[in-house]
Amino acid sequence: MRGIVLGDRGGAGMQGRMKITAVALAACSVVLLASGCTSTNPSPAAQAAVEAAEAEQVPHAIIEFEPHSDSVDLPPGQPVTVSATDGKLDAVSMTDDKGRAVAGEISADGLTWTTTDPLKIARRYSLQAAAVDENGLTTERSASFATVVPRKVLETSISPLDGQSVGVGMPVIVRFSEPVKDRAAVEERLTVTTSKPIEAGSWSWTSDEEVHYRPKDFWPAYAKVRVDVDLKGVNAGRGVWGMDNRTVKFRTGSSMVSVIDVDAHTLTVYRNGGKVRVIPVSTGKAGFLTRNGTKVILEKHTLKVMDARTIGIQPGDPEYYRLDVPYAMRVTWSGEFVHAAPWSVGSQGRDNVSHGCVGMSPSNAIWLFNLSTVGDVVEVVGSPRGLEPGNGYTDWNVSWSDWLRGSAL
Repeated sequence: MRGIVLGDRGGAGMQGRMKITAVALAACSVVLLASGCTSTNPSPAAQAAVEAAEAEQVPHAIIEFEPHSDSVDLPPGQPVTVSATDGKLDAVSMTDDKGRAVAGEISADGLTWTTTDPLKIARRYSLQAAAVDENGLTTERSASFATVVPRKVLETSISPLDGQSVGVGMPVIVRFSEPVKDRAAVEERLTVTTSKPIEAGSWSWTSDEEVHYRPKDFWPAYAKVRVDVDLKGVNAGRGVWGMDNRTVKFRTGSSMVSVIDVDAHTLTVYRNGGKVRVIPVSTGKAGFLTRNGTKVILEKHTLKVMDARTIGIQPGDPEYYRLDVPYAMRVTWSGEFVHAAPWSVGSQGRDNVSHGCVGMSPSNAIWLFNLSTVGDVVEVVGSPRGLEPGNGYTDWNVSWSDWLRGSAL
């Protein structure tokens, strides 16, 4: 029988060809089967099967974070996202450095998870995520982040106070503990809503540390006003960040507008649009003229000690005075009041003899005092002396177009 050629291994010590007969091959197969022997070199098919089985045991899902793990100085408004490829998210949990959970949602397709709670400033966060591939194998990853630590914290004081009742001329004033570099970022988080409609309203900045809000015209009478100052997580610039949200609610009373005519020596009171009384008064004399313009009552005192030294007049000067003044209502920071002046009753309605204040009889002063509140409007007409910006609540002396130009938005 002819032999079957298996191979040709040529070499210096090899001659001819090696042959194995079919009988020998068959015998060998029988021996292998009978003895249970296996080959030490598996076939390519068997090797591929082994490799495939091993591959099935390796998780294929990939988890990624945005921002990347170990990121620092994150703005608190930035969301955190976990995404999965070659698999779907199975579980995600995030906590801050105080162990408090941060809420988030997995998308309907299971491919992303995104925070629904805003991050807080000056916090560290830990994140754990798990994703499952098509073979049911799980991939797990963890990450950590840190939000920005402010150089300084932006705090606020707000006027009117919460629960206060004020006149229709009272502006909303927000004062800041630090200069605001990014006025627009701050202003867009300041909101005013009213129970009665107003034609228009706007914020206007008087400085980097103060912003005012007023309607185009005076507030409606008997209205409820809500001020929301939502500065938590707001970057005011230069490392200054807001940390808190605040809400102030106040209301307006009746519309009280007192018009003082320095030439006619009268104070005419309009309440809710109707004229209710004309009061004889005396205003500032030469050298001490009462300032012209629209003012707002700043303070009320049943008794106010007035000392001329506060306006630069010293004892010994013929113009010096120190008086206990009843029923006094301040309208400028420089010292103008509307008050009772029993010493000048003879001049009231006839002549201007004061050092800039508006004086009237005690009975008229008591009546006006009891009817008035902080925020009521006092308008002076006919005086050649102007009212300085910021000398009281002088917002109503600014034209509406100029007022709008003071807004950062």
